[in-house]
Amino acid sequence: MTINERQDEIIAEFQDFDDWMDRYQLLIDLGSDMPALDPMYKTEQNLIDGCQSRVWLQADLTPEGLIHFQAESDALIVKGIVCLLIRVMDMQPPRDILDADLYFIDRIGLREHLSPTRSNGLVAMVKQMRMYALAFSAKA
Repeated sequence: MTINERQDEIIAEFQDFDDWMDRYQLLIDLGSDMPALDPMYKTEQNLIDGCQSRVWLQADLTPEGLIHFQAESDALIVKGIVCLLIRVMDMQPPRDILDADLYFIDRIGLREHLSPTRSNGLVAMVKQMRMYALAFSAKA
């Protein structure tokens, strides 16, 4: 599934909810369902700078040349946000991640309904995922 197909799927899920409290609950549920990050990846090196909450992001390049992302946060809404980002960008080639227009963030109303500090954290998460993609594409 392409990045845009995954984004369209998320947009469709969020369109089922008119009220933002229901959308926040969906984010919390997504975060709650996300698998725990292996403790060996909860290192200072994997902490994302710029997030109010603690967010760890691990990225590995598969033998097929795809990036596998794993993450965890100590805040449920943030965990839900990083879960969405992973759903969109996990197991994609580095070039596709670098070229992606992450339009789902605006289309589901996420950016406008986050506090400024959470918005900064969202930007930091996307930036870090793209930095991994850049580093892996440079190795190729």
